[in-house]
Amino acid sequence: MAEKNERQGYPLAPAAGHLRSDQESATLQSKEFRRKRRIRIAAYIVAFVVFQSIIIAIFAVTVMKYRTPKFRLGNITVETLISTPAPSPSFNTRFVAQVTVKNTNFGPYKFDNTTATFTYGGMKVGQVVIPKGKAGLRSTKKIDVTVDLNSDALASTSSLGSDISSGILKLSTQAKLSGKVELMFVMKKKKSAQMNCNLTFDLSAKALQGLQCN
Repeated sequence: MAEKNERQGYPLAPAAGHLRSDQESATLQSKEFRRKRRIRIAAYIVAFVVFQSIIIAIFAVTVMKYRTPKFRLGNITVETLISTPAPSPSFNTRFVAQVTVKNTNFGPYKFDNTTATFTYGGMKVGQVVIPKGKAGLRSTKKIDVTVDLNSDALASTSSLGSDISSGILKLSTQAKLSGKVELMFVMKKKKSAQMNCNLTFDLSAKALQGLQCN
C-alpha cells in the first residue's frame, strides 16, 4: 500500500519544477520589458533634446539675429531744375525725395536724426536733415524730405559747363544713420546704416533720369 502511495506521489515533483521554470521565465520577460522601456524612454528624451536644440538654433539664427537696416533714397519728384551752361555754368534744383529705412529685424529700429550731404564731383552742393523716427518690426519707414541744391559753392570748372551742355547732371549723396535694434522688448544693440546713392538728372526734361544706391 505504501509503495502505491509512493508511486502516486512521484508526478508532483515535475509539476513544482515546471512552476519554478514559469516563474523564472516571467521574471526574465519582466526584466527584458523594463529594459526595453528604459531604452525607449532614453530614445524619446534624446529625440526631444535634439528637436529642442534645432528649434533654439533656428530661433537664434532667424529671430534673435541683429541685422543692419537698409538706408536708401526712393522716389524723387523734381519741382524745379534750372541750369545755365555759359558764360558762368550753374544749376539750381529743388526736389522731394523719399528716404526709406528698411528694417528686416524681428523688432523695431529706432534711429536718430541725421544729415544727408549732396555733392557734385566730390564738392558739396547742399544737404538735408532727415528727422529721427522708428521702423517697425520687419517693415519699411518712408520719410519725405525737400532738397534744395545749387552750384553757388562750386569753383568755376570746365566739367560743370560740359555736363550742363550735354544735358546731363550727375550728383551723389551720402549719409550715416545711427540707431538701436530692440529684440524681445529688452535686448538692444546699436546698428548704423550707410546711404550712398548716385543721381542722374536730365536737364532738358527737368526730371530724374536714374538713381542707383549701394
